[in-house]
Amino acid sequence: MARRGVGVEVEITEGAIRVRSAGRVLTIANAPPPPDVEEDIDFYVLLDEIAHWDAPDDDQEIEVAELQKILEAIERQVEKHGLNIVFE
Repeated sequence: MARRGVGVEVEITEGAIRVRSAGRVLTIANAPPPPDVEEDIDFYVLLDEIAHWDAPDDDQEIEVAELQKILEAIERQVEKHGLNIVFE
């Protein structure tokens, strides 16, 4: 499950979302949703945990504009496959 667009490629696996952009990789873990959430959530992403790219680019901070492009690409890919995601 990969989609390329706007310079961002998104791959969805069972436990994570992998993003590739400009030769860098970002792995976003699927966090457990809070116990009070009643809806069925396929992916629950904690935005505060998305700050840097994976090694060897972990010294590069993800800027706000770049994060917005990443989130938009993830949302398109998730919707394409009929899944749902919550960003917290």
